[in-house]
Amino acid sequence: MAEAVVELLERAARRDTPLEELRALRVAVQAVPPAALRACLSDDHLGVLFALLSVNDREQVSACVSILERLLQALDPVYVIQNLREELQKGLFHPDDSVKILTICQVGRIVENSEAVTEILNSPELLRQIINCIGGEKIAVAKEAIKSLSRIAQTQEGLEALFVSSLLSDLKNVMATSDIVRYRVYELIVEISSVSAESLNYCAKSGLISELIGELTGDDVLVRATCIEMVTSLAHTPHGRQYLAQQGVIDKISNIIVGAESDPFSGFYLPGFVKFFGNLAVVDSPQQICERYPVFVEKVFEMAESHDPTMIGVAVDTLGVLGSNVEGKQVLQKTRSRFQNLLTKIGHQAKNAPTELRLRCLDAISSLLYLPPEQQTEDLLRMTESWFASLSSQPLELFRSISTQPFPDLHCGALRVFTAIANQPWAQKLMLDSPGFVEYIVDRSVEPDKASKDAKYELVKALVNSKTIAEVFGNQYYLRLRAYLREGPYYVKAVSTTAVEGAE
Repeated sequence: MAEAVVELLERAARRDTPLEELRALRVAVQAVPPAALRACLSDDHLGVLFALLSVNDREQVSACVSILERLLQALDPVYVIQNLREELQKGLFHPDDSVKILTICQVGRIVENSEAVTEILNSPELLRQIINCIGGEKIAVAKEAIKSLSRIAQTQEGLEALFVSSLLSDLKNVMATSDIVRYRVYELIVEISSVSAESLNYCAKSGLISELIGELTGDDVLVRATCIEMVTSLAHTPHGRQYLAQQGVIDKISNIIVGAESDPFSGFYLPGFVKFFGNLAVVDSPQQICERYPVFVEKVFEMAESHDPTMIGVAVDTLGVLGSNVEGKQVLQKTRSRFQNLLTKIGHQAKNAPTELRLRCLDAISSLLYLPPEQQTEDLLRMTESWFASLSSQPLELFRSISTQPFPDLHCGALRVFTAIANQPWAQKLMLDSPGFVEYIVDRSVEPDKASKDAKYELVKALVNSKTIAEVFGNQYYLRLRAYLREGPYYVKAVSTTAVEGAE
């Protein structure tokens, strides 16, 4: 088969319109193992394929790209950069985006190889053109360029090449192309900064993070909404949070939320700013963040109490994130009746709002009510029980009615609420006292699809793994749940049929 690949390559080189050979070659190279391809290829063969890319024939270019993808993948990255540098360079200038993506992907492979990466770092022209590709019209080309440059920046030498050389000017020049391209460069900078404190230091010294923060706290509300997402990504790392705190950025974001009261356009950026604090509270300390920035909790409550579905959705998501750990739950509990009243509204929305908001409410409720076994103190169990009771006059029936609706997403969302409380004794007693509820749990016929079967199985597993279940449910029900767990989520009981003479 390898011989056939070589023969087809040579025939393609001899013909003016080698499309037939290229089609056959595209099929042939898929059937040959990488080692065999490596053994039969020469520089001339690859040169032929790269030369055929220069023809203005989309089908021919597409066939060549497919073949080169397979062949180059079989070659050692060091070989590719040492022998095909010029071809890679030309590929980055090619008018067809698929050729650019092929080339950038190869650069991505090369920079992951510790021997080959120095060759790339010694090719400033190649790096310059990859930077220019961030400004390409096609987002797929830009994304590959960002990915490759991000990989290059994984090493000290890569950071030096990008931020302590003329390439920094190229990066700044490409930013001037348009707003969209500028945000792409910010995306790259945040990605690099997130790797380590050292990477962040290089990015900070370049001045590009200051520019991002300047736009975040500037007057353009749409720009703010875009930039806050990137700053939130930066805050996911400890060194990123430390940098934002030192630069006073967290205080500035808090002040903007305070000023949002008088801004008629705050709806554009407020959701992102609130999400920023929600994420910050979870990765840091919910208590410290909420005490230091009380405006955050106040704003979440205001949004949840509003009549704007967009704001309610963001607030509900944020409450779910904030209450996902015990410290966050205790922060919410301190607001006493205000949070209890809010739970009643969330329960109402879970039943009556449009589907998307209902799902977000169900997910938030699951997050708020879940307590790991090792944290189930009497106080916390009393708290989750009172929260559950605040959701509705008959909360168990509320979620049971949602779980019987013919919408898989809502059905699974309600099952996740039951799963969240399944290991808490008060919830087990409620389930047992609700007529037909345990039968519903072990009834496999009510789960119409894979997602529902999986969600029901998780509920059964949570019940069986609870230390109190046997005592609360009694032996008979406990054994039925154990059998369900043992049989797995997709078990179907065999039905025996008896043939009756004369029956059709």
